[in-house]
Amino acid sequence: MLYLYFVLLVSAVLLLIAGIVEQRRHYAALHTIPTRVLVNGIRGKSSITRLCAGALRGGGLVTVAKTTGTAARFIHPDATEEPVYRKFGIANVVEQIGIVRRAATYRPHALVIECMAVMPALQEVNQSKLIRSTIGVLCNVREDHLAEMGPTLDDVARSLCRSMPENGICVTAEKERFPILQEEADARNCRLVYADPESVSDAELRGFSWFTFKENVAIALTVAELLGIDRQVALQGMYDAPPDPGVLSVERYVTPDDRRLAFANVFAANDPESTLMNVNQLLDLGAISRPLNVVINCRPDRVERNGQMGEIIPDLRPDNVFVIGHPAKSAIDAIPADWRDRAVDLGGDRRPAEEFMPALLGRMPDGSSLVAIGNIHGQGEELLEYLAELPADDSTDVGADSHTRDSAYAVAGEAGPQAAPVGPAQPPRLDPYASYPPAQEERYQASQTQEIPMVRIPLQPVDPHPGPVVLAARRGPDDGWAVPGTEESFGWFHQPPHDGDDRPHPHP
Repeated sequence: MLYLYFVLLVSAVLLLIAGIVEQRRHYAALHTIPTRVLVNGIRGKSSITRLCAGALRGGGLVTVAKTTGTAARFIHPDATEEPVYRKFGIANVVEQIGIVRRAATYRPHALVIECMAVMPALQEVNQSKLIRSTIGVLCNVREDHLAEMGPTLDDVARSLCRSMPENGICVTAEKERFPILQEEADARNCRLVYADPESVSDAELRGFSWFTFKENVAIALTVAELLGIDRQVALQGMYDAPPDPGVLSVERYVTPDDRRLAFANVFAANDPESTLMNVNQLLDLGAISRPLNVVINCRPDRVERNGQMGEIIPDLRPDNVFVIGHPAKSAIDAIPADWRDRAVDLGGDRRPAEEFMPALLGRMPDGSSLVAIGNIHGQGEELLEYLAELPADDSTDVGADSHTRDSAYAVAGEAGPQAAPVGPAQPPRLDPYASYPPAQEERYQASQTQEIPMVRIPLQPVDPHPGPVVLAARRGPDDGWAVPGTEESFGWFHQPPHDGDDRPHPHP
């Protein structure tokens, strides 16, 4: 028995030594990367990660990035990318150690990495032990993961704040719960910077060849500004950056009875607020038009979310609401009574698309738009596979009230017949929340590992005595909470000096 105790003690000591050695190796790798940007929030993390990396690459910084989700990607300094290998397909925050070690081999100026933790305790570990970010990003607070971070949105906000860097800088576009974020930032001696979405013009947004939000662009521009990168240079880098596989897009098809259909896959925005934002943006830009139809995909393990999608139907004002998946009743019962007569129950578990798609398409007139919301898995995947087999609609007229859609950001109603310049052709979209057939993954990978030509805007001369560069939120003079958007709630801070390292990075 004494021998067994001795073996146990020796094993524990060896494991402790191995853990200390591994920790020191990891911290050594982190210290070779002077700027580490950790992107957290509820929606848009992957897109913001790519935008930040593009902006920093545009400014001439050697930048490595990593997005998470089922379609996790490691993005090299030349903007090529590859899937992140996961044993047994299981995501674990420990994979960040290998990502940091691999990124350090490039000796980069910056690492932009998406937070992959949901549990509040793991978010804190991800920041304090694995990434130790110098700049944190908290993009937004939305109604999702309430079981882990809730139950209220205020609780979600405080949980997300666990990824804030102590003695560092945090950038956010969240306005409604900004006071909570400021309180948590003060507790960590963290400078909270508000990225104002209104600072991004419509013209700047139309430079993208895919759909994105002003909030996302504003955050990336603020991060670039903190590192001394010129705005136009940062924008050019973002325009050059490949989009996320699950980026919001609109496809046009011709149905079997020769009707034109514009289809928007909004499955990835699976909380009510994000869903409404995505659909409203597509309508405002003219990418989709009325008559508008909505399809809600239900899952038995997401009954609460099924109901949330039904509740927002009055805000979408569709002509038809098609409910697929199981249990369809969970979404239909949540639709307000005045709108319930527009609901069509096509639900059922493991029902082939050939059974419900003819009925769905048959109720929509020519030139209609169809928006898919809810959860992608199950019948949603059946719907996407069915639509993918339909012939593409190559006509430019997508409805009686729409302008030519040669560009993703040609705004309906804009003066003159010209559309915004067409961006580079994008690879076929993959959904980051779905599992892909190997052939589809290989096709996407092949398209992303091509050498990407970059068009550079010359760097502007650097002012040796720079003035204020970022509008930083702070408490007001009366110690009340600073509200973004009011002149009294902002103070200026200057571009920090270098500490001898020729790689620019912010000082806390």
